[in-house]
Amino acid sequence: MTPEQRKQYLAIASRRVKPGSGSGPLTLRERTTAYGAPDLSFLSNVVEFTVVGGVATRLYMPERMTLDTDILVRPDDAARAEAALWGAGCEKRGPLTIGGSTWTMPDGRSLDLVAFDAPWTEAAIRTSVRGKDGLPYIALPYLVLMKLGAGRAQDLADISRMLGGADAGGIAESRQIVGRYRPQDAEDLESLIRLGKLEYERPGRGTTPTNRHGDSTCR
Repeated sequence: MTPEQRKQYLAIASRRVKPGSGSGPLTLRERTTAYGAPDLSFLSNVVEFTVVGGVATRLYMPERMTLDTDILVRPDDAARAEAALWGAGCEKRGPLTIGGSTWTMPDGRSLDLVAFDAPWTEAAIRTSVRGKDGLPYIALPYLVLMKLGAGRAQDLADISRMLGGADAGGIAESRQIVGRYRPQDAEDLESLIRLGKLEYERPGRGTTPTNRHGDSTCR
């Protein structure tokens, strides 16, 4: 999606969205792991990695179905990670255009090994959040950053829903990271925050006052 197409997408969404038009408040607050994740224990002692992509969103919004698992590694660790995947019986399908490779695991799951050479890769791996399943998941600000870079409609929807349920600290950190690494997307980020907050508001009960940045003014 080009920047112009993104602006059009956000404009359409802003015109159509209404407070509380998404799922119920209890559903929006649920954090489940119904779809599971592959066993990546064979990688844990080989390289540091963090789970990214659709699977990682379940830490920050209601879980959605996704057909593959994405993990981020340092570019210098990609060869060792690939050797571990070969050793675990995984089948390599080909390279990723953003760096890394895509695989089929022995249980049939798809796995993308993302070796992204970005100035924030080290910080994203180092600040991982440990999930209930023991896997390291990318922190919210860096997941927002990655999804802004990908820019597909699903990525924008994920950002909006994640930030809609985020607290003031998570939103502030996301603004800081986006401002540092993708300042050109700062305006779009504010639109996504506003859209996300609208979904979490309850219709017919009044709306929560927000400031110009989309934060609740109530504390």
